[in-house]
Amino acid sequence: MSTDENDVPRATRRGFLKIGSVAAAGVATTAAQAAARPDHEALTRTTLPYPTRVVARAKALRVDVPVDFAYPDADSPCLLVKIGRAVTGGVGPDGDVVAYSKLCAHMGCPVQFVPQRQVLKCPCHFSQYDAERKGQMICGQATMSLARIVLAYDEARDELRAVGVDGLIYGRQANLL
Repeated sequence: MSTDENDVPRATRRGFLKIGSVAAAGVATTAAQAAARPDHEALTRTTLPYPTRVVARAKALRVDVPVDFAYPDADSPCLLVKIGRAVTGGVGPDGDVVAYSKLCAHMGCPVQFVPQRQVLKCPCHFSQYDAERKGQMICGQATMSLARIVLAYDEARDELRAVGVDGLIYGRQANLL
C-alpha cells in the first residue's frame, strides 16, 4: 500500500489482488462447509418421520391376549393388547387397543402383560406399568413411563397401524436409528 501527498493510504493493484483472492477463498470455504453440513432443520426437528406399519387386524384380537410385533425397527420389541373397555389413548372400534415397547424403562428387560391387573410387569426388578393409562409407571425401580406406541385405526381395512412412539425406547438416544 502506498500513500498520497496527504498521507491517506491508497490501495495498489497487488494489494487489491491479495485481498480479493483471500476474500474469494473465504467465500468458497464457507460455501463448501455449508454444502457439507447437514440440514439444520432436519437436525432440530421434534417430530420424527416414523414409518407406518400394519401390526394387527382389530377383529382378530382377543381381550387380554397380547400380540407381539417390532416397531419402529426390528430391534424394538413391542406388544399390543385389547383391554376390553375404552381406555385413554386406546384405538380401534371400541377404543380399547393399546401398544407399548416391551423394553422396561429401568434396564431394558422385556416386560410381560398381566391381564388380571391390566399391568405390564418387569420380571427383572419388578417395575410395573399401567396398560390402561398410557404405560404410566406404577411402582418399582423405573423412573419414567413405558414408551407407548402410537396407533391409528383404519376402519375400512380393519387395520391397526403403528405410526409413532410416545416416549423414549430404553437404551436409545433417539427412537429412530
